Amino acid sequence: MIPDYAAIIFTCLLVVCVIFIGYSLFTQKRQQLIQKLYMALCLVFSAWPVAMLGMRYTDPGNTAALFRWDAFSYLGATFTPVIMLLIAVAFANGKETLPRGWVSLLAVPVITNAVVWTNPIHHLQYRVFSIIRSEIVFGPYIYVSGFYTYLCLICATVVLIRFGMRSNSRLYRMQVAMLVMGEIIPLLVSVAATFSNRDLSIAATPLSFTATLICNYIAIYRLHLLDIVPIATQHVLDWIPDGYLVLNEHGLVVDENRPFREVFGKLYGITSNRQIEKSLESEDIANKTALYNLISAVQSCGKNGTPIAYEQAVTMPVGEKEAPRKYYYMVDITPLEIQQQLSGFVVIFKDITQIKRSMQQVQEGQARMMEQERLALLGQMVGGLAHNLKTPIMSIAGCATAVETLVKEAWDSLGDPEVTEEDYNEIYGEVDGWLSKIRSSCSYMSDIITAIKGQAANVSTSEEREFTLDELIRRTVLLMRHELQSSGCKLSTEYDPRLRVTLHGDINNLIQVMNNLVSNAIDAERDCARKEIVVGFRESATHMSLYVKDTGRGVDPRARSRLFQEMITTKGTKGTGLGLYISNSVVRGKFGGTMWMEDNPDGGSIFGFSIPIETVSVSRLFDDEEVHG
Repeated sequence: MIPDYAAIIFTCLLVVCVIFIGYSLFTQKRQQLIQKLYMALCLVFSAWPVAMLGMRYTDPGNTAALFRWDAFSYLGATFTPVIMLLIAVAFANGKETLPRGWVSLLAVPVITNAVVWTNPIHHLQYRVFSIIRSEIVFGPYIYVSGFYTYLCLICATVVLIRFGMRSNSRLYRMQVAMLVMGEIIPLLVSVAATFSNRDLSIAATPLSFTATLICNYIAIYRLHLLDIVPIATQHVLDWIPDGYLVLNEHGLVVDENRPFREVFGKLYGITSNRQIEKSLESEDIANKTALYNLISAVQSCGKNGTPIAYEQAVTMPVGEKEAPRKYYYMVDITPLEIQQQLSGFVVIFKDITQIKRSMQQVQEGQARMMEQERLALLGQMVGGLAHNLKTPIMSIAGCATAVETLVKEAWDSLGDPEVTEEDYNEIYGEVDGWLSKIRSSCSYMSDIITAIKGQAANVSTSEEREFTLDELIRRTVLLMRHELQSSGCKLSTEYDPRLRVTLHGDINNLIQVMNNLVSNAIDAERDCARKEIVVGFRESATHMSLYVKDTGRGVDPRARSRLFQEMITTKGTKGTGLGLYISNSVVRGKFGGTMWMEDNPDGGSIFGFSIPIETVSVSRLFDDEEVHG
């Protein structure tokens, strides 16, 4: 007979199974395959408690009724091991569909139930039936059903253990441990019931499968077996464009995501459960620089115990007809510690390729804008340059005509007794005077050509050298002379003429800045009566400042905070908004300085730029003595 404690346990199990099945059917709209299989396990297992309770409360003398209850229990005894095997397969493969041919696994349980129910006809399952274990005499079919039960349990155990050995996930290993425990306990009890000489109760086998229900429930519902949490986590890791790599303290690859596999995995053969140093066995230093850098950084991170970050470029071959693609990554390596002991490393390969390309496009766009502004400024100068060059050219032409006339006069007077030596000396003096005027005009033209030549050079070229503040202002005045004359503005300077200020860099860059400031000052003075523009210099303990002061209408307060930003102009349709923006970029990028603006106390504005004093040399001349500041 079934003991009372077993009847109580079976009753509780039956109630729990019914509640769980009802809850799963009516509250969970979408279930994973593993959850559906567990519900099926509870359903077929519930036949066992029903049969055991029926046998417990049936008259021991009613053998026919007891046999029917026993036959009903085979629904749980035969289908439970098969479902346990399906759970193991679904878990190890991580799929939402069962493998092909899984229905064939149900053939033996179906045949077994048919054999049991028809046993009175052929006695293949029982030759003698009894609820007392020692009185039972099994028929030949018991070996078929018993072997199949053991086979399902053993196969399920092997599948789970193999998966657990391959997996590096702590969560999966915990789940495997619970599932294996649920397989081994009924397996050991079944072996003991079959081959042991001890008289075990008929309730021993179904009670052992109680461990299966409990262990499977913990693995599936408490440890989130194949639940949405680990699936979603892996999906997120595979979705992000950044590479993700986990190493243990010995350099073994524990985990990685899809972006890492598609780039570094393909290039260097880095895969899970493989030492990262193994990818260096085939020496190819030229093509494995990124891998050498990664290994060195990981070793350094482990030695120092601090995170490491560095930038890495990787060239990825695409195909025979396509050029290789270059990717840029910011690599962050963080040590992992458990109880203050180094346990591994997390390596993040942040993809900054698009950022690099965007920065390059911005730089190229700025270069184009600077070139456009430079060409626009040159266009404004063309008329003035033509006017400036026209005067010296006409002067040279007039001087040449005069010299030609004097030379002809000297030739014609040869042999004339009336022409004295004093007359020839007078002719020579006039010729020398005209030649002096030609040399002066040529020098003026040379200065203009030198100034315009520097501005005509491409902005990408740079001719760094030392130049003086006087040279900078002189070239600026030459280039802006026509605009100053046509607008009626006067340009003066306000700094000690005995100062000798020497700067280092490309003078043409600062000429472009000065031209823009002077041009803006001329525009501000157009409607004013004073038309005075002043170029000044001042120095402090940290900076040298050069400024252009006007007495114009000033700057709209609403535009002040955005003056040096792109496309901001106070000239309306006459301005592009690029001048001050590009000037600010030049001062910052080429000289490490800043641009600024302030109100002129006499009315108007003061625009200027400041350069660190370390890059400037200031000397002061006192008569013949030079004192360096």
